[in-house]
Amino acid sequence: MLNESRLDLDQALDAILADARPASGEERVAVAAALGRVLARSIDAPVSLPPFAASAMDGYALRRGDVDGEPPYRLRLAGTSYAGHPVDAPTPPGSCVRIFTGAPVPADLDTVVIQENCAVEGDRIRIDVRVAAGDNIRPVGHDIAAGQRLLDRGRRLNAFDVGWLAACGIAHVDVHTRPVVGLFSTGDELIDAGTAPRPGQIFDSNRRTLISLLAPLPVAVKDYGIVPDRRERIRDVLEQADAECDVVLTTGGVSVGDADWVKDVVSEIGRLRIWKLNIKPGKPLAYGRLSRAAFFGLPGNPVSTIVTALMLALPAIERVCGTEPSPPLTVPATLRGAIRHQPGREEFQRGRLSAGDDGLQVAATGDQSSNRLASFADANCLIRIPKDCGDVADGSRVRVLPFRGLI
Repeated sequence: MLNESRLDLDQALDAILADARPASGEERVAVAAALGRVLARSIDAPVSLPPFAASAMDGYALRRGDVDGEPPYRLRLAGTSYAGHPVDAPTPPGSCVRIFTGAPVPADLDTVVIQENCAVEGDRIRIDVRVAAGDNIRPVGHDIAAGQRLLDRGRRLNAFDVGWLAACGIAHVDVHTRPVVGLFSTGDELIDAGTAPRPGQIFDSNRRTLISLLAPLPVAVKDYGIVPDRRERIRDVLEQADAECDVVLTTGGVSVGDADWVKDVVSEIGRLRIWKLNIKPGKPLAYGRLSRAAFFGLPGNPVSTIVTALMLALPAIERVCGTEPSPPLTVPATLRGAIRHQPGREEFQRGRLSAGDDGLQVAATGDQSSNRLASFADANCLIRIPKDCGDVADGSRVRVLPFRGLI
């Protein structure tokens, strides 16, 4: 069913996320290959970290009971504990053990004094400071105890997670299989780079951009190329993509033109909602389902494609991957140069964010027309201008979405 209501961005995103559902399927992968994948099962720590009491510093391990009274204290040196090579013999009373960072603390000792507070005097070690039991020792389970929750189901694994899994001796994890995202561009005017253009033809950039935006996500991408403005051909490709993919993205073909067949075919195959969004760029957006796959009909203008992909399609695809999309990072900055804005639609202008002596500053990157990929050439953020805002004066405080928080 078509719904041509005009929605704010947040309303559209809520509706899309409410409909999105994780793709089924799990697989076991090596931790070494798990970066960016989404956990299908929660993991509890199989061991404690550290698994033994370990020295936090280079120094000398001793019994607190052997250093009563006022310093300096003097103890005999009874051995050395290296990382990976612990002391096996008991430590005699009145003695200490040379110890290095990460080395096991002998079971009969309870304190480590850092080497800067000690001096060697023949076969004795002089300690020049007061000490307390437990000083400079990492107890068993200081990082995590065996049986505690290590990582939750639905977590998208980052580099630190991979390191933590390896530290716990975990070699394999169960993750969601990669959802398949299919995409194609529509339009008789489009050709691929490397093809000689005929009069009226232009090179397709949207597919290349979308494939690059999808690259960091744990998805498999199927590129169906450029589909001409022919109803039956569009239907054939959509039906194939529906059978092979979990999500289908198209650009162009969902407005009101006579040759915009995508919306009609999607409505026949499944269900479709078309919204006029209260955003600029990116007013026309279609979302729905084919017989099984989720469907996004993104605008054809390159900048509109990018903005709607960043703000709507990618968060939904994250949910299909089995993880919850994180809200985009938003930071305040001081605007350098005025921005003209007509109230009515929320606007996302491309900007250049920089750090100055007075904090973060941002400037728009010139002409913001929705066809101009050049507006991204020097951009590292989006400047978010509220829908009820008029012209924004130089020096105003604005909200900025750094690309590093979106991509």
